[in-house]
Amino acid sequence: MKPDVRVEDISVRAFDIPTDAPESDGTIEWNSTTLIVASAKGGGRSGVGYTYASRAAAIVIADTLAPLICGRDCFDVPGAWRDMVAAVRNIGWRGVCANAISAIDWALWDLKAKLLDLPLASLLGRVSDSVEIYGSGGFTSYDDARLAKQLRGWVERDGCPAVKMKVGRHPAGDPERVRCARAAIGDAQLYVDANGALSRKEALDYAYTFTDAGVVWFEEPVSSDDLAGLRLIRDRAPPGMEIAAGEYGYEHFYFRRMLEAGAVDVLQADATRCCGLTGFLEAASLADAFSTPLSAHTAPALHVHAGCVVANFRNVEWFHDHVRIEAMLFDGAPKPVGGRIAPDLARPGLGLTFKASDAERFAI
Repeated sequence: MKPDVRVEDISVRAFDIPTDAPESDGTIEWNSTTLIVASAKGGGRSGVGYTYASRAAAIVIADTLAPLICGRDCFDVPGAWRDMVAAVRNIGWRGVCANAISAIDWALWDLKAKLLDLPLASLLGRVSDSVEIYGSGGFTSYDDARLAKQLRGWVERDGCPAVKMKVGRHPAGDPERVRCARAAIGDAQLYVDANGALSRKEALDYAYTFTDAGVVWFEEPVSSDDLAGLRLIRDRAPPGMEIAAGEYGYEHFYFRRMLEAGAVDVLQADATRCCGLTGFLEAASLADAFSTPLSAHTAPALHVHAGCVVANFRNVEWFHDHVRIEAMLFDGAPKPVGGRIAPDLARPGLGLTFKASDAERFAI
């Protein structure tokens, strides 16, 4: 029989980590990334989870979620998830609260797997041993030399079969930037991401312009809230160019609406936003029901486990900022081999240990 093991403590810390250079995409600029790290303790073990979000997520965890989860059965993660979603009804499930739930959900899954002495991917049931990654960065704040060096590095050093760059801040200059990227990466696949910066007509125009450089993935050509616009671009884009979106989904209703609208060729989900691993697996089930591949947005150290248990999984975004942070602050962060990453099956849970002392200089 399963032992009665209860969650004894939930704790949370917030950290602000500067980027290694100014960064921007089609709509915003930033120079730091906020990391929220949650810990769940029980049965002599500690699980870790995290999200990339506003520091407000830490307040939601401390004030609303931690009192709710303490004392619960460590093995009933879905039950805890349902109660967390219910608890934030009056302050808004989507956005900051979903980020907060994500961090706790990951910590609880990590704790459960550690109590059972199993890697998380093995606990859930692996359908693959590793997942494909694509290099992602290519910020609009980069000059051509830095852009080319970064993209080339992912192809030559890490074996990435595809790389992604940002577009949309200065659309008139994007065709030349895309040509620069193509020259740098040879035969690797090229993705572009406008972060919803373009109008429908602009996006269509650039879809055909970008196809001359062999672009095969156009992410958020228009706002992801404009489902009719995404469908329009998808229907009229050049053959061989996939339309992707979904990273701003916080709950399964969002993903269902996007799929029902026929808005994307590839659905994206971010398990640091969509209420954790539990929410991510819901998105995966919906994508599978619509015969649509699923791609994980950023946070590769988390998504490596999630991707290995999803049959319709496409790839993980090897995002520059998060790769850098996870390598700095988490022992056990995955390393690419031939354009793929794999969970460490010699370690229980997520296989991650948070380097609290190293992170202290970034504490908020």
